[in-house]
Amino acid sequence: MSAPDGHDMPRMSQYLSEETIEEETIATTIEDTSDRSERGWIRRAALLLTGQAFSLLGSSVVQFAIWWWIVLQTRTGSAMLLATLFGVLPQALVSIFGGPMADRYNRKALIVLPDLVIAAVTVLLSIAFATGWASLSLIFVALLIRSAGAGIQQPAVQSFIPDVVPEKGLLRVNSIFGVIDSANRIAAPAIAAVLVNVAPLWSILLVDVTTAVIGVGFVTLIRVPAKPEISRATEDGAGTETGEAAARPVEPLPLAVLCRTFADLKAGFIYTMHHPYLKGAVLGDALTCLMSVAPMNLTLLLMTREYDGLNLDLGFVNLTTASDKLAANELGLSVGLLLGGALMSAIGPRLLGGALARMRAIAFGIAMVGITVVGLGLAPNLLAYLIVDVLNGVASAVCVGPMRTIMQSESDESMTGRVFGLDTMLSTLGMPLGMLVFAPLADVIPIVWVFVSGGVLTLPVAWYVLTLSRRSVPGKR
Repeated sequence: MSAPDGHDMPRMSQYLSEETIEEETIATTIEDTSDRSERGWIRRAALLLTGQAFSLLGSSVVQFAIWWWIVLQTRTGSAMLLATLFGVLPQALVSIFGGPMADRYNRKALIVLPDLVIAAVTVLLSIAFATGWASLSLIFVALLIRSAGAGIQQPAVQSFIPDVVPEKGLLRVNSIFGVIDSANRIAAPAIAAVLVNVAPLWSILLVDVTTAVIGVGFVTLIRVPAKPEISRATEDGAGTETGEAAARPVEPLPLAVLCRTFADLKAGFIYTMHHPYLKGAVLGDALTCLMSVAPMNLTLLLMTREYDGLNLDLGFVNLTTASDKLAANELGLSVGLLLGGALMSAIGPRLLGGALARMRAIAFGIAMVGITVVGLGLAPNLLAYLIVDVLNGVASAVCVGPMRTIMQSESDESMTGRVFGLDTMLSTLGMPLGMLVFAPLADVIPIVWVFVSGGVLTLPVAWYVLTLSRRSVPGKR
């Protein structure tokens, strides 16, 4: 090839100059977009957290009212088992689809639509109670539908947070999310205890409808910042190339959706299990739900059996009725969650700046959960029980925030929904599977030993997570 002559040099210089200007303009545009995204994330996070706060408050009030109604009507472990199965198992099964849906479809829509469906079902249940033809079976059906909606919404919410919050703000937002959740847990049982004593159940159910509409309004105000298109991970990692997809035979829509969902689930499972930190967070959450959270679902039964007829005067309140003690049980856990969430929000970003530190915090929190569950069973009196209940909430908050942050920061953006879907599925499956063992035992052995055994079995889970934290992560320093 001949060298360019002197007449061509100015023209080439002009072309190079134009290319340089164009590249600088593109870079400046990207930087400006990034700056605007960075400046607006606090507003977006505030809208999301506020909307979820209203939604959680209404759901918690109604959930407490329903569970207390079941406990006070039956007082049996078998009824609690059925309530857990209908209230939790659908979420585990639906989350199989919810995680991949959060990766493929509009996450904001997947947050809003389940809230509206759950509100509609709650209205129908309220009408049933008002007209006098409600029953335990109908409540179980309502719990099933509410749980199924959460199976879609929960992975969508957790996957939506990284869309509107930069990585530097994830731990703080997750910790604040935990604080809001804990505050709702504090307010909800107090509100439910008051409402149960002064209002019929049908009117209490309408609280969830009102807060759902308010929460949906806040979420719809969020404007998601545009992101550059990213390549999806490969199928043994995550997806397939366009050419391969085009070569596949066309399948009927329901079958295609089912096949794609299970392919996404398989890809998410393989992706998670090959990443030690993600594996530790997901399996740690699931095994803790199996060993500790399952017996903790029997705390309402423990309160009605072990502390029935015993009063406790705390100075500012006197616990006498069954609803007072049930509310105090929930409030103790919620106060602990609030304190733990506030602690993690204040010092977490400074002390847990790296993934390794977060994994160690998860292991420590799981160990403390196991120890406090043992304490709930062995508490000598109601006051000691409530103190341990608060500590149990602190321990839970210590591990929940880092768990969510690990799953958000360590997973590829295209896989975040699948990782959270897998976590939701395994953790929500762990609870009913544990209840299948612990709930029948509560009817044949002293219930305190159910708590002792569950807490002791949780301690090896903490050691397992700590062991995984020492393994190197592919692609990381």
